Amino acid sequence: MLKKLLGIILAINLIIGNVFALEADVFVQSTVNRASKLLSENISKDEKINKLKSIAKDTVDINGIGFYTLGPTRKSLSEEDKKKYLNLFEEYFLKSFSSRLSEYTNPEINVFDKEFLNKNYTIVNSLLKETKERPEIKIDWRIYTKDPDKPLIRDLIIEGLSLARTQKEEFSSILNSNNGDINALFKILQEFSNE
Repeated sequence: MLKKLLGIILAINLIIGNVFALEADVFVQSTVNRASKLLSENISKDEKINKLKSIAKDTVDINGIGFYTLGPTRKSLSEEDKKKYLNLFEEYFLKSFSSRLSEYTNPEINVFDKEFLNKNYTIVNSLLKETKERPEIKIDWRIYTKDPDKPLIRDLIIEGLSLARTQKEEFSSILNSNNGDINALFKILQEFSNE
């Protein structure tokens, strides 16, 4: 009797959990709407940057992107160096992301489709609406959906160009030109964050 009751409770939880799981396309559109609303506010650039950083911390898998962009080097790092790298990468990522985005005023992005790759990933397709200053831009979002209650952005593919892959190639180039010395990358990340 107890096993049957536990089975029913588990089934109900799974059904309820799936009903309330955030769909990847809804997640992207709500994230875009949050950022767009913020960018149209009449507040200082510094305030916008701080609020954009907060949105990024809430919606982007910064550690996942950080380890991906480090490539195979991450496997040879000590735990201490991994922690140092993740801290430096987060500062670098947040500064890079927020300072670029803060230049926009009310960007209109419309989600129009999604492609379920597997239980861990969904690609969400969107368009950045054209303005007098720029053409329409196609943006695909790689969403990590392993935890359906907490989807996270893992990559942006802008007109076919993966930002994560571009960053990985840049870091690889830095490491290769410094005989694989992680301290050279640490130095560059630190200098960028301190600018």
